[in-house]
Amino acid sequence: MNMSSSPSSSYPVKGLPTPDPSYGPERVVEIQLSALADNDDPVTDAGIKTAYNFASPANRRATGPLDRFVRMVEGPQYAPMIDHTEAVTGPIERDGATASQRVTLTGPGGRTVTYEFGLSEHDGSGVPPAGCWLTDRVTIS
Repeated sequence: MNMSSSPSSSYPVKGLPTPDPSYGPERVVEIQLSALADNDDPVTDAGIKTAYNFASPANRRATGPLDRFVRMVEGPQYAPMIDHTEAVTGPIERDGATASQRVTLTGPGGRTVTYEFGLSEHDGSGVPPAGCWLTDRVTIS
């Protein structure tokens, strides 16, 4: 693992789902949850890397490069997301170019945690293209 890589050098992670303007916010959350449910398929940490691909530029600046993002998701706050056994999604709440969705996940150890995904429609500065919904934050709610 190259610790000196810049955040942009590993974004997006190739060979995994990436943002697309045709995906609405609910689909973006669904793609990430599906990937995290089977985290190591097709490669190690593919689920976490998919979540990284859908993180907004501000989110990636705050969480750091990919290796730091992986460590954060593996930490106690987000660990129930990895290989979760059940996901119950609430309705998407959309307000123009922002949206949020509550998701209750049951982790592999039986721990249940409710998260809130906060998303926004990307303005097109940098990567990815304009019109893609991206995750700004995931908080425990």
